[in-house]
Amino acid sequence: MNSFDQLFNYITEHTDELAAMIVERVCGQLPVEVPEAEQERALLMYKELWKSLGESLRNDQFEIPEALMKWSRTNAAMQTEIGGKISIIVDRYPPTRVVFTDVLVEIGERLGLTLKEFALVNKQVNTLLDISLNETYYAFERLSELYRSDTEQQLAELSAPIVPVRDGIVIIPFIGEITDDRSYAIMNNVLPRVAEMGVEYAIADFSGLVSVDDHVVRSLHQLEDALSLMGIEVITTGLRPELALKIVNSSMDFAGTKYYATVQQALESLL
Repeated sequence: MNSFDQLFNYITEHTDELAAMIVERVCGQLPVEVPEAEQERALLMYKELWKSLGESLRNDQFEIPEALMKWSRTNAAMQTEIGGKISIIVDRYPPTRVVFTDVLVEIGERLGLTLKEFALVNKQVNTLLDISLNETYYAFERLSELYRSDTEQQLAELSAPIVPVRDGIVIIPFIGEITDDRSYAIMNNVLPRVAEMGVEYAIADFSGLVSVDDHVVRSLHQLEDALSLMGIEVITTGLRPELALKIVNSSMDFAGTKYYATVQQALESLL
């Protein structure tokens, strides 16, 4: 029986023990306590990793255990959901490599592995850890982007809610800060809802804005153009002096828009 056959048999017979050893030693080296639920997930993953490692040594075919990929994505998802940092997960990989190396050294001494055989096994373990680390990074980036997109859509709806006041008239109060992303989200989420309501007049109120800059001017112009194309007349209220000055100095055509100081004045003009 060659050394790799011995190693395969040893891993097969001690899979649970080896997985528990990795989890215990890694957790012991981390500066923070790892929740029990995370330890249980890691334990199941390391069992599959050891099994996969043993099979690859016996069949001479390197395979990536799906449990490892799922575990990596789960770690990324946990950090995304709580608004955590990817560094919290990444910082666990160096001690994990050290622990795996120590365990493999112990196994190698027990089974009499040559330096070349040990190096090969250790290389496969590090390759699996590298793949896991990359998957964690990629999953974190994908989930973070989706989370930001979903958040921007919610913020857009909150930044420009639709307030019906009577048949054919709605108020769209712009609240907070208008960025390019939020302006884009407003155009794609708020305007279709206005179109479905059979609106004749839309009062765009800017009195609730936190800041006034070029984003606001572009948003106002885009809003007027889009609503006008839908046959809806735009009435603007709540313009601060600085925003009024920006409109005057801009090269955009706002000739078709009516302006009032307050929403109340705009409603009185319509009613």
